[in-house]
Amino acid sequence: MNGLPEAGPEVRDFFHRWLETFSSFVRDVDYASAKPLFHENILAFGTHRDVLPSLEAWVNSQWDNVWPKTDDFRFDLAAAHVLASDDGSMAVVIAPWTSTGFHRTARGSIVLGVPRSCSINWAAHGWACTPTCR
Repeated sequence: MNGLPEAGPEVRDFFHRWLETFSSFVRDVDYASAKPLFHENILAFGTHRDVLPSLEAWVNSQWDNVWPKTDDFRFDLAAAHVLASDDGSMAVVIAPWTSTGFHRTARGSIVLGVPRSCSINWAAHGWACTPTCR
């Protein structure tokens, strides 16, 4: 992609694994395992609301209304794009997804970042695995 900061293979592979992990939690309707992947003050949007101001609001409005009705949820990794800042503090993942139960093809736009208080790089350690830095 011309001029956009495409992530290198290591970072791209990390986020592909992240997408696969999240997909498996959606398929299993496993909220408890999925929640630690996201910051509690996430801003999210979805089918049932425009902008949701927290993880709990997203779970209650979006996950509760969609996940139980969704089968075979998967991100299309071949069509996914991962952009990353040079300093490793932010990544953007754009990926289409499919499902058979909810009968729709859609897209996910995910922005992940490391809070300023953290001194580690998510690409090396996993952003969601740094709760003390939140």
